[in-house]
Amino acid sequence: MAFTRLTFALFFALVFSLYWGIRKRTPQNILLLIASYIFYASWDYRFCFLILTNSLVDYSVGLGLTKAKRPGLRRALLGISLVFNLGLLGFFKYSNFFVENLQTLLTSVGWRASLPMLKILLPVGISFYTFKTLSYTIDVYRRQMKATPYLIEYLAYVSFFPQLLAGPIDRAARLLPQFLAPRKFNYQVAVDGCRQILLGFFKKMVLADNLLLVVASAYSSPETATGPQLGLATICFAFQIYLDFSAYSDIAIGLARLLGFDSMRNFAYPYFSQTMAEFWRKWHISLITWFRDYIYFSLPGVRGTRLRRAFNVVITFILSGLWHGASWNFLVWGGINGIAILPEMFRKKKKNVRVEGKRLPSPKMLLRILRTFAMTCLAWVFFRAQTLSHALLILKKFIFDIWSVAAYRSLTMTLAASPVGGRIFLFLAVFICVEWLQRHYEHPLALDFWPKPIRWAVYTGMLWMILRYSPTTVSGDFIYFKF
Repeated sequence: MAFTRLTFALFFALVFSLYWGIRKRTPQNILLLIASYIFYASWDYRFCFLILTNSLVDYSVGLGLTKAKRPGLRRALLGISLVFNLGLLGFFKYSNFFVENLQTLLTSVGWRASLPMLKILLPVGISFYTFKTLSYTIDVYRRQMKATPYLIEYLAYVSFFPQLLAGPIDRAARLLPQFLAPRKFNYQVAVDGCRQILLGFFKKMVLADNLLLVVASAYSSPETATGPQLGLATICFAFQIYLDFSAYSDIAIGLARLLGFDSMRNFAYPYFSQTMAEFWRKWHISLITWFRDYIYFSLPGVRGTRLRRAFNVVITFILSGLWHGASWNFLVWGGINGIAILPEMFRKKKKNVRVEGKRLPSPKMLLRILRTFAMTCLAWVFFRAQTLSHALLILKKFIFDIWSVAAYRSLTMTLAASPVGGRIFLFLAVFICVEWLQRHYEHPLALDFWPKPIRWAVYTGMLWMILRYSPTTVSGDFIYFKF
């Protein structure tokens, strides 16, 4: 039941009607809990037992941490939470990765081993709700929040269906109090939520899904694709993953607003960043801040020498790469990004690279933006490639095909792969310009200062484009469902 399916629209309409018809906090939370588990069961009912067990363990650990006074007992309780959560995540997500690499290692030293591979179905959203529950127990352990005695509210927080599959990873200290407070329908907040949902559908169905066709035509068989074709596909993927993932975040945040909840912002126009460090402050904000607060600041030497802190940064990014997937190319992707932000750490005097208040970027600013974008595209090659060897092959073709005239003729085949052809790039260019002009606002459809006829013309035009240009050959699932 993906957000882009008609079944979800009917599901949410029913939940929305019942939810605001109740008007009392506890029955509302019970309804949200039931709706969230129905939503999750629509993917696979067995997933519900896993998230329920996960939630109950961390709920119990939180209560135990509240009562425990001895430091040793508190550390033991936190250890239970860490081992249980990371153990489940490791089993479902990384078992075969470690088995494959262990078998390769044994073979390399002359041992012939045939280790059993497990047929494991990865539960959708497990990486996201595991981090939500972990942040709860860690915050309670650090005494940064009190454990909640309200089981229904805690279960509803963990399974909150707008955020369940791909975030934002709202922490308990921010979102759980909203489940404990009475909620009243706010028309203006709901209207803004609807606009953000419309923006999400447009970004996903008109832009991201059409760019997917361009990307897949080259990355599915890099052996036969040319360097220019792969270069264009890489640029398209950079925008595809941004538009796809930020679209999910927009829809999730908008749905939460319709239900009276305020979710944290997850993207802040990252491709207008002028350094890699700035990029990672604006990309997938809920995950990056999670790794910063719970990994980076927990590593030894965080207040040590600059070199030690740089090492911790790289380790943190490598772990974030591992979080995205059990593959060496994700580890390399994380390492590249970790190394890429080190120059800003070692720069003695940081430059002011803010972009607010300028209608057009200056030449120097534009150059810094393009340089940062090029660096992110280089890293995206490892993220998108099916294997590490494919990524290295793609980079090799970038270099050796750059002067080949014949190689550029393949670009016409790439453009022909999209139902809207070259128009997708026109749509993308217009969208980038709109984002630049609206970069002071949380999302580009914050158009309250525009006359109502113009606003409705924009909304109608976006709806028409969603119906007209949404490709029927794409499943409609979001990229981050597989993480």
